[in-house]
Amino acid sequence: MKIKKGDKVKIINGKDRGKSGKVLKVSKTAGKISVEGLNLRVKHMRPKKQGEKGQRIQFPAGIDVSNVKLVCPKCSKDARIAYKVLEDKNKVRICKKCKEII
Repeated sequence: MKIKKGDKVKIINGKDRGKSGKVLKVSKTAGKISVEGLNLRVKHMRPKKQGEKGQRIQFPAGIDVSNVKLVCPKCSKDARIAYKVLEDKNKVRICKKCKEII
């Protein structure tokens, strides 16, 4: 998976198309990510004690990785990602538009 926790991504498909945010959680097995403040869902919580009120909690639901693009921190454009192996045998991600290391 080319997207990691903490990356800035732009949503390219779905109800939040065009919006961008920071990745909070990555699930490699499900192929989904959670983005801060986007794709919000509402969960209704019952009161746990007598006299307490129930509440509605909003939380970011998972988005499929194919519906987001990584935003390059150098050129600030949404770009595809390539991998390159450096001389010291480290594998790094590279922006395909500006050719800079992410």
